[in-house]
Amino acid sequence: MGLGDVSARISEACKAAGRDPGSVRLIAVSKVQPLDRVEAVLQEGHRVFGENKVQEAAGKWPAFRERFEDIELHLIGPLQTNKARQAMELFDVIQTVDRPKLARTLVRLKDELGHCPQLYIQVNTGEEPQKAGIDLAGVDAFIVECRELGLPVVGLMCIPPVDEEPSLHFALLAKIAARNGLGELSMGMSSDFERAIAQGATSVRVGSAIFGERDHG
Repeated sequence: MGLGDVSARISEACKAAGRDPGSVRLIAVSKVQPLDRVEAVLQEGHRVFGENKVQEAAGKWPAFRERFEDIELHLIGPLQTNKARQAMELFDVIQTVDRPKLARTLVRLKDELGHCPQLYIQVNTGEEPQKAGIDLAGVDAFIVECRELGLPVVGLMCIPPVDEEPSLHFALLAKIAARNGLGELSMGMSSDFERAIAQGATSVRVGSAIFGERDHG
């Protein structure tokens, strides 16, 4: 696999779903990847990347931004409130807003910094106690709360349970987004992004299929 193969698979999945291939953004998940692998993907012309941890991104991306223009960086891992300021300075998009305390922190920092990344609300569609994300019962009210606070919420994100059919969770996320007038859906990873595209994903988060298996350390 590689960037070209994944891009081709996205195009095929879009055609199968009757969608424009340009309607799906490929987020290359570069967490825990060696710098040379990330640079190789940058050299191929890709510019949209996802990181799980603020500290790791801070050690990696400022130097790449000096060398490569138009990088778009997404935070796709849980965000602690004490890392929110650094995240807002580093990332173009934060996909993991999932609780009122974090939303209020982002509002305060937005006013202080004079800017705010685009935001997605992470939904715990599988209602898994160990997983981040707002629960299904609270998601609609939380979207309203974030909007009333003036936060730039543009979409929803989910990570389905590993032992359940992901398409059911993708369809559920799309339904929540539709009833709340949100246009962006971040869903689907290396193993299931075609199914996510069939359910309306506008961003897919792909790591191992582009870079190879991660080095865990």
